[in-house]
Amino acid sequence: MGDQIGEIVNGKLIFIPFREFLRLINSDLSRPNKLKLLSSLCRVNVLYMVANAGSGHLGSSFSSMEVMSLMLSEMHTKKNHDETLSVFFSSKGHDAPALYSVMIGLGILDFSFIHQLRRLNGLPGHPDIHTPGIVTNTGSLGMGVSKAKGMIIADRIKKISKNYYVLTGDGELQEGQFWESLISAKNFKMGELTVIIDHNKLQSDTFVNKVSDLGDLEAKLASFGWKVYRVDGNDIEALLEVVEEGKKVTNQPKVIIADTIKGKGVSFMEHSSLDSDVEYYKFHSGAPNPDNYGKAALELLNAAIVEFESNSLGELAYEEINRIGMSSVVIGKQEKLVQAYSEALILETEKNNNIVALDADLILDTGLIPFKDRFPDRFIECGIAEQDMVSIAGGMALKGMLPIVHSFSCFLSSRPNEQMYNNSTEKTKIIYVGSLSGLLPAGPGHSHQAVRDIASISSIPGLIVVEPSNELETKRFVEWAIYQSKSSVYIRLVSVPIELPYRVEDLQLEFGRGIFVKKGVDLLIISYGPIFLRNAYIAALEIEEKFKISVGVLNIPWLNQIDEFWVSKNINQFKNIVVIDNHYYEGGLGQRIGAIFNKLKIDKQITCICIDSIPNSGQPEEVLAYHKMDVVSIVNRISKILLNS
Repeated sequence: MGDQIGEIVNGKLIFIPFREFLRLINSDLSRPNKLKLLSSLCRVNVLYMVANAGSGHLGSSFSSMEVMSLMLSEMHTKKNHDETLSVFFSSKGHDAPALYSVMIGLGILDFSFIHQLRRLNGLPGHPDIHTPGIVTNTGSLGMGVSKAKGMIIADRIKKISKNYYVLTGDGELQEGQFWESLISAKNFKMGELTVIIDHNKLQSDTFVNKVSDLGDLEAKLASFGWKVYRVDGNDIEALLEVVEEGKKVTNQPKVIIADTIKGKGVSFMEHSSLDSDVEYYKFHSGAPNPDNYGKAALELLNAAIVEFESNSLGELAYEEINRIGMSSVVIGKQEKLVQAYSEALILETEKNNNIVALDADLILDTGLIPFKDRFPDRFIECGIAEQDMVSIAGGMALKGMLPIVHSFSCFLSSRPNEQMYNNSTEKTKIIYVGSLSGLLPAGPGHSHQAVRDIASISSIPGLIVVEPSNELETKRFVEWAIYQSKSSVYIRLVSVPIELPYRVEDLQLEFGRGIFVKKGVDLLIISYGPIFLRNAYIAALEIEEKFKISVGVLNIPWLNQIDEFWVSKNINQFKNIVVIDNHYYEGGLGQRIGAIFNKLKIDKQITCICIDSIPNSGQPEEVLAYHKMDVVSIVNRISKILLNS
């Protein structure tokens, strides 16, 4: 059987069909055995979903699978028999593939969704309430317990009795809001609330105790007045027992520390099989490569087949589809801004002893591994604690250091915004670098799509916001921010590698001034960043062909500091002006240029093509098209302008 499966897995993706879940659910097996098998089947399907989507989080989905199976099956089986329903959701959110796979297996979600992870109108990368059965939006860590408390208070006012179970990660415990949320739950005697900590010992890419050691976690939690339990979180019988025991406690909140194994079920993904000196865990996020997929699928499917047969359920059926989208062909050179930033930072740090780099548990995504390897004494891992990180940077700046602070833009621009403002009032210099900026990648969903960061950052006095569009411009901005800028700087980086359709010439930055990537005289398209400048350039060529006019494309990387005189001199002559914003209109470049025109009394109509709704989750091209930010939509929008002018 194993050899036969191995042949099938080669070049294919496999999943367990719904009929096998029905066969399991309708069997006479005991509840613990059903839940064990449910977990095994769902692991196969999680692997399929992430591989099919091209991205997702395997490690924590596998570690939390038994918790998901137990809690969701309890919610599902009682909903038709018990009016006092329990409510369950995951606060960490990135274990969404596990959540979805169990909901699909239990019939809470239609089985067709198994093929729709991180697809438009499918299942978003992090949970969203527009998906049936989802209780609250999660993905920004630390909010879940507070959300549950709010629901409990509302239930009490409405005389409704429900129990709430919230799953968190152990890295998530580094967020200050988690600890804030514990205090009042004790005062409110919230016996309705149980928090389950998926204690798999790893956060993102490394071990929790290497970043912020939790110490005696049981004692810490108990000191907040919570009833604390500890259990093997991958042992169904033990989980069942402790959950039932917790139901007897009605006058205080409860927390279950579920010791789990990250990557559970796949031997080479299980963190417990790693050597203690291994620096980075490889399977936190991202789709497995074809070789790892094949090995993992073979291991998970064989285990499920054996369990089915040993429980007298007969042969386990599975289905397969051709592997698509697992690799892409790149014709030209891709611009990789995060890598270019990493190289530039190392180069400048060699020459400047005051530079220190701070990170918030995203060392791989922010390109800082080479920096840490080269300058271990000048790299500070702050963990999932953005507010703490930014204030640490503030203290270092007061001592004459030049701190460079890193995280995803969605978190860096919002969570520590008050701390950034405080730093600005001290008039020190700090460089903030936010990656994963803008609409893409869209797979993770709106919790990770930074399309309001320009507005929130621009409200901080003395903080200059810039966004480079290619590798060379990225390196120039690193140099400028370190040596020329007198103020603090926020560098907004797009993380998606992209091939540019135009040639990047050598350039020198001029403060507040744009750079023409294409000359023109009739129509001007203004944008910034690699993705939208690319679309603007291609759209300009199509508009020229369609209307036989000359279209210019202008890159303005200075998003909140624009030279007004330069604008009036270089933009004023165009009859039609279009701004394409990788951001909401409010606080974006289009609004800022419009304000300059009004101030200078320039009578020009500016059309802004921007994000006008909460960003959707999906594959890049389908999300661009949905928000009408793809080339076709841009051409159609500009065509209407020209036809009506």
